[in-house]
Amino acid sequence: MTAYLSSKLRQQIEQDAGHRCGYCLSDETLTGIPLSVEHLFPEALGGKTIHDNLWLACRPCNEYKGIQVQATDPKTGRKAPLFHPRQDRWHEHFDWSEDGCEIIGKTATGRATVVALRLNRNLLVKARKRWVLVGWHPPK
Repeated sequence: MTAYLSSKLRQQIEQDAGHRCGYCLSDETLTGIPLSVEHLFPEALGGKTIHDNLWLACRPCNEYKGIQVQATDPKTGRKAPLFHPRQDRWHEHFDWSEDGCEIIGKTATGRATVVALRLNRNLLVKARKRWVLVGWHPPK
């Protein structure tokens, strides 16, 4: 059962995240779909509903993440921690492809997260192509 989240805490999380998914960086004002507040360390594993354990995620990223906190790095075959939006810096683990439409993992954590959360899912890449054309993407 999900713990209660006050509107004040939700507003703080939205402000911290800049109204973007912590993983794929989709902006809810571009998609028109509200982002979910997700538990970085899942409730099912004992994660608390506190500021430091919460961030915004789009529904697909949140659902693909589920209760995972690590995944397999496709380059090394070893387990790596998933990207942690509150503790890690996005550009240390990821880059944008030359056309700005795909996320490229630079580290074991980045590569594992790209695969586990399907950060380059077909429909999202198609949307990014349109956002690039009008200058809304990739985010700065």
